[in-house]
Amino acid sequence: MSYRIVVTDSGFPSLDPEKGVLKDLGRLELISWSDEAELCEKSALADALLVQWAPINATLISCLRQCKIIVRYGIGVDNIDLKAAAQKGIPVCNVPDYCIEEVSNHTLALALSSLRQVTEVDRYVRNGVWNIVLPRPVLPFHKMNFCLAGFGRIARTVAEKANALGFRVKAYDPYISGAVMEEANVMPVGLAELFAEADILSLHLPLTGTSRHFINDVTLSKMKSSALLVNTSRGGLINMQALVRALSANKLWGAALDVFEEEPLPKSSPLLHCPNLLLSSHVAWYSSNSIPQLQRKAAEEIARGLRGEMLSNPVVPNEINVAIK
Repeated sequence: MSYRIVVTDSGFPSLDPEKGVLKDLGRLELISWSDEAELCEKSALADALLVQWAPINATLISCLRQCKIIVRYGIGVDNIDLKAAAQKGIPVCNVPDYCIEEVSNHTLALALSSLRQVTEVDRYVRNGVWNIVLPRPVLPFHKMNFCLAGFGRIARTVAEKANALGFRVKAYDPYISGAVMEEANVMPVGLAELFAEADILSLHLPLTGTSRHFINDVTLSKMKSSALLVNTSRGGLINMQALVRALSANKLWGAALDVFEEEPLPKSSPLLHCPNLLLSSHVAWYSSNSIPQLQRKAAEEIARGLRGEMLSNPVVPNEINVAIK
């Protein structure tokens, strides 16, 4: 049997990795779409969907007549209505085991560049200002609490690297036992301690209904004014207006962001004019190896789904919620 495998959207240079994996199973079709109606029409007879950023909402899922599996290129699945898919009996899978080294390295790069004020000093030197003291005070790393919100694969790798740099590493995750954290030389903390004790707060939560705007006016008010906020997870974890207010009022030492609620970041965004803010353009996942690895792993999951084999990374709706109260 030849299956119709639809790629809803793709920013990759080619689909050769997927074609190599799926060549014996059917036809790979990249569709271009401009609105929900067109996406529904072109996906209706798909046997499988490979999804990057396309909104796979309940309306689109209701249009799928014979779809056997949906796979998201990446870790986050917030652009897919998991409950609607589950109600229709369509498994949704992600690729949680790629780019772990890349994202953890970028997380540390953002934190270290911010703390050591690399970009500010670079600008000063280029403008003829030579000062052997950093522009703003900063503690030595061994006196700083590097706190992780979430303790999944990437956060655990960040913890390992932060420990090696001498930080005091702590983590909050209500779904991970304290014993697991302690084995990784990480101190488990509650939610109140997370905000109160963090000198660096690094976000590693999935974006769900309960975790959206995890960082807001209230939680920011509980943080030290000397704290640094780092986000390489999902932009929606932060209420960006609240962050702008905190940075502008010097209620937060700084922030370093790779992800945003709206991407690309609009030219009108007030974030672009915030003090003490380091920005990158959703590149934490990237290396020359991570792209083909992601494509291959996603295609392999599609193949397992079409063959009726056990799936490696099914996402269960009630298992991705993170309690924040």
